[in-house]
Amino acid sequence: MNGLRLLPALMMVLAVTACESSLDTSAGPETSIRPPAAPVAVAAMTVGQSEESRALSLFYARLEQRLVAQGLLRQDGGAGTAFSAADLARNFERIALFSEYTQMGGRYVAQQSRAQLRRWEKPVRIELHFGASVPDAVKEADRRRIEAYVRRLRRAAGHPIDVVASNGNFHVFVASIDEQRKLGPQIMAAEPGLSRQTVRDITSLNRNTYCAVYASSSSDQPNAYVSAIALVRSEHPNLFRQSCYQEEIVQGLGLANDNPQVRPSIFNDDEEFALLTRHDELLLKILYDRRLRVGMTAEEARPIVQRIAAQLVGSDPV
Repeated sequence: MNGLRLLPALMMVLAVTACESSLDTSAGPETSIRPPAAPVAVAAMTVGQSEESRALSLFYARLEQRLVAQGLLRQDGGAGTAFSAADLARNFERIALFSEYTQMGGRYVAQQSRAQLRRWEKPVRIELHFGASVPDAVKEADRRRIEAYVRRLRRAAGHPIDVVASNGNFHVFVASIDEQRKLGPQIMAAEPGLSRQTVRDITSLNRNTYCAVYASSSSDQPNAYVSAIALVRSEHPNLFRQSCYQEEIVQGLGLANDNPQVRPSIFNDDEEFALLTRHDELLLKILYDRRLRVGMTAEEARPIVQRIAAQLVGSDPV
């Protein structure tokens, strides 16, 4: 895997994906006459939030409001954006058989590289870890949404995926910037095989990385995931937070890449879609089709993927 080995002998990180801002978020001068903006909906947080965390909440709230006003962060599942079986097969290769990040000198750098087919072969047990910054009402609402989303993923993949209260192997940490910096011991307890450098990377991500997931495998099956760690910022307003949950969980299942040519999809950085689309659901269905095997190259998988896509979509664009 192109030198990606950076853990002890038992473990190897296979995929790192992150939602990052590529937008100019500076507040430039306003010269046009516009109606007053709607109030910014800042994320609900518990008392004791630091000044830095409050500033981050406002930053994300304003950014979400701006994107929605531009017609981005769509929640319609990709309605009105047709794609063919050929599009679906091509997009599967771009997302499932490439990696967004490459490990160099013990650190991850954003560099596209070819990858073999990766997915979970064992049941996925998603465990949620909410920081003290998250109010109880938000925890309960988010847990319900994630459970409903996971049921959707389970139906699409035909693979056992569940939300559990303990003994998870896919850990989702929801934390403020202050809590993020102190997550090291919790992350190591959840996944002892992670290297110290990877833990430092997770706990030091800056505000332009909205959320991230690190998926790992065992050395005897280097393309079969056995664990994952995801980070979602509690400062995010509601839609941003839900978008992070949806993208990082599904990318941690094996749809690990982002590509600007793939649409209608959450697997690019243009923020057009906030939530999983029907197109993305079909990508997951292809990934977990038993006709495909972990470790396949793009060349090996391509004819099989094309047949599956044709069966799912038919001859006319959908």
